[in-house]
Amino acid sequence: MDIGLLVVLILVLLLPLTNRVVERNLELFIFCSGLAAAWITEVMSAALFLESAKDPITITVAVLIAGLLFKWLHSPIVRTITTISSLLPYRVFIAFCVILLGALSSVITAIIAALVLVLIVSSLQFERKAMIRFVILSCYSIGLGAALTPIGEPLSTVAISKLNGDFFYFIRLLGPEIFIALVAFGLLASYFVAPHSKNNSNLVIRNNESESYEDILTRALKIYFFVMGLTFLGAGFEPLINRYFIHLNPSLLYWINMISAVLDNATLTAAEISAVMSHSTIRSILLGLLISGGMLIPGNIPNIIAAGKLKITSKEWARFAIPIGFLTMLLYYFAMMLFR
Repeated sequence: MDIGLLVVLILVLLLPLTNRVVERNLELFIFCSGLAAAWITEVMSAALFLESAKDPITITVAVLIAGLLFKWLHSPIVRTITTISSLLPYRVFIAFCVILLGALSSVITAIIAALVLVLIVSSLQFERKAMIRFVILSCYSIGLGAALTPIGEPLSTVAISKLNGDFFYFIRLLGPEIFIALVAFGLLASYFVAPHSKNNSNLVIRNNESESYEDILTRALKIYFFVMGLTFLGAGFEPLINRYFIHLNPSLLYWINMISAVLDNATLTAAEISAVMSHSTIRSILLGLLISGGMLIPGNIPNIIAAGKLKITSKEWARFAIPIGFLTMLLYYFAMMLFR
């Protein structure tokens, strides 16, 4: 059984990075991997199937409704962004956007927050270096902020289900740490994202056309099957986690989860989190996943959406995101050691 699960885990870790077909169909791949894990450990049952079918409903409906509202309000949103940017000093506006996107992502979902981010970039003029830094810091903020509610992103949806928590569970568990991080990323953005020169011709100009209804529906369906697959994956890996992970030092789990930089952190949440873990262990696991998920493009859904739509390469992303992520990991590690 352990060997079979190890094979599934290796495939889940490596194939999205090495196979373009898998990368383009990640949701279906995770769904199939989850079915395989549940079958290997013989945990598949009618109760598990019903649970896995129910878990994604809330986030799927949220993504669908938010996507439709985003499409219908596309033009007013563009005008609002342009108006606010003209009223606020440049660096204040940049910090405001990063903090607000992170805070709102828990309500409008990380996916819609990432699309709003793309719209902001499309509505304004950035030099490419400044644009990349702004997008990366915003995605860090979105990835952390979205974890505050179960509708924000798949990670929180899966974790709340596995921990039997209520809607405000993560606000109580991680709220202060996350809100501090949102403000910190906003301040970093105000410092690192320089205004463009008036005579600079190297400005990023993007098309800000709205999405089609087909795109919106397809994205919602993909999220449904992605979260469903994660539920299967978590149930399949739970016996392994109970044997080998539960008793590990929380500090060690925190650093181990830097692999979230190359794998969507919701997948690792499904594999690692267990209801019998202590709050300090759960906090260490989630903070490690949430922070390191911003280091590379595959680490989180907002990264994938923003980098894909704005044509940011993996090398460009890593050059700025890895140092920021590693420094944040260090600061939070010492803070946890100091205040635990």
